[in-house]
Amino acid sequence: MSLNSPLEMSRAFLAALSTQMFCYYEDRIPRDASVLVVSNHRSFMDAMVLMAALSSPIRFACHHYMGQVPIMREIVTGPLGCFPLEESQHRQQSFFQQSEILLQSKQMVGVFPEGTEPMVKFTQASQLGNFQRGFAHLALRADVNDLAILPMAIASLEEVNTPAFPLRLLSLFDPSEPAFQQPGWHPLVLYRRVAVLIGNPYWIKPQYQAKYQGKRAKTVVTELTEHCHHEIVNLLRQGCY
Repeated sequence: MSLNSPLEMSRAFLAALSTQMFCYYEDRIPRDASVLVVSNHRSFMDAMVLMAALSSPIRFACHHYMGQVPIMREIVTGPLGCFPLEESQHRQQSFFQQSEILLQSKQMVGVFPEGTEPMVKFTQASQLGNFQRGFAHLALRADVNDLAILPMAIASLEEVNTPAFPLRLLSLFDPSEPAFQQPGWHPLVLYRRVAVLIGNPYWIKPQYQAKYQGKRAKTVVTELTEHCHHEIVNLLRQGCY
């Protein structure tokens, strides 16, 4: 698979759906650096939207079940170049190991820190859930030079939002996920018009990494997580007009 395949597939998919995309603050994209992309997440289209906006392939960490479902598995791990997370007991370590290798080779890595919840519930376009902190731990512990976290917001301006399939159907592929044990339907969000807003990059400096030890580690992780959350909240406010 050539490195440009995920980008080419993303552009072709958006064109096939006639999705109009508007990108803002492209001058903020770091150049010649390792980049960890952090974004909100409501649609299966999000990875493709972000790749098209940045004009670059992004290696996204995706939910474990996506690597278990036939056909979806071949698309996600093949043309889109994503890497599904391991089962819960090995998930964090596997995420760190795979992401660090990719970042060291200057590939962009993408993370959706809201986790599964916004994907399995009907949420408003301007709504942003709580962030899991795995991406902050990764950024502070990774042995990577010139690493930047790039916050991005996907602001849906016009969409189709409809039930797709029962949530419990997904429990066949990942019985350990609590979200798949509840009643209700998995929504399908299709963007007709979408704005992508790029935030200011947050450079991981040696002094931040030096604080990532002992009792201070929790504080610096919290600060980094809250900074990115606040940045994306502000971008969503600008974009969801």
